[in-house]
Amino acid sequence: MTTRVKVDRLRDFCAGLFEGAGVPPADALTVADSLVEADLRGVSSHGTTRVGIYLERLQAGLINPRPTVSVVRETPTTVLLDGDNGLGAVVGVWAMDEAIRRATAYGTAWVSVRNSNHFGAAAYYVQRAIAARCIGLALTNAPATMALWGGRTPFLGTNPFAMGVPAGQERPIVVDMATSVAARGKIILAAKKGEAIPPGLAVDVEGRPTTDAQAALDGAVLPFAQHKGYGIALLIEMLSGVLAGATIAPTVGNLYDNPTGVQNLGHGFGAVRVDALAPIDEFADRMDALIRDVRQSPRAAGVPRIYLPGEIEFELAERNRRDGLA
Repeated sequence: MTTRVKVDRLRDFCAGLFEGAGVPPADALTVADSLVEADLRGVSSHGTTRVGIYLERLQAGLINPRPTVSVVRETPTTVLLDGDNGLGAVVGVWAMDEAIRRATAYGTAWVSVRNSNHFGAAAYYVQRAIAARCIGLALTNAPATMALWGGRTPFLGTNPFAMGVPAGQERPIVVDMATSVAARGKIILAAKKGEAIPPGLAVDVEGRPTTDAQAALDGAVLPFAQHKGYGIALLIEMLSGVLAGATIAPTVGNLYDNPTGVQNLGHGFGAVRVDALAPIDEFADRMDALIRDVRQSPRAAGVPRIYLPGEIEFELAERNRRDGLA
């Protein structure tokens, strides 16, 4: 029999664990909320499964539980932040909210971040921009786990990014994806469960295709769409790591199996206030029309429904909020 946990109870429980590790209550709740939100959306690889490793690194002194996020340099529409080695969700929310604040004032903004840590699911941040009637962008570099196009050893991270666009009566569009064929977190979960992974996700240490999850973790994941995913991952490395002055591939600190080193990840957050470019009602109507056209497009044989990006996750989150998380 499946046991379901009320969302608020799970969030409060996780927040309590972080408070016990010295994280201030408001920050503890932010981190817990980001992880539970990932579980709600069905992205369990970036959900509460990460609580343990965050606690381990906090307790080992490898993450600062009480960071002082500071401005290194700025213009009215751009900011470089130092995250003071804080929890990624704490630093990420600070940065995304700063991008939104400046976009509200000036129409658009970009915030680069260095000296941060794993920030969870990128969709969490762009949804904050959507709520402010902004188009949002969030991206980050990551520890080397992905082979270059034509390579066999880990060089780039899975370097995820998310983009969110508000709509009107329809749900907003949220694209959240790693630049690997699959997020490495999913392979970690498969290895924990002793399950095989689908072909085409990864190679072993010799560069041979594998469906063995542990061999994949010892080897390297592959970029999606071959050379195209590789190019996008390298671009994200430049926009997050290089531009922010963070550690860059392939020397980014690992989250796991790294008992002495910090991560020093780099992130990037962008926001564009919709009504700086188009009347908000007009934009919302045009977005709704596009969404409906996509949904009503002729389907391939055997396909019951065409989904918009993020739609599956929105529907799953609604059910999980109602029924609880399994």
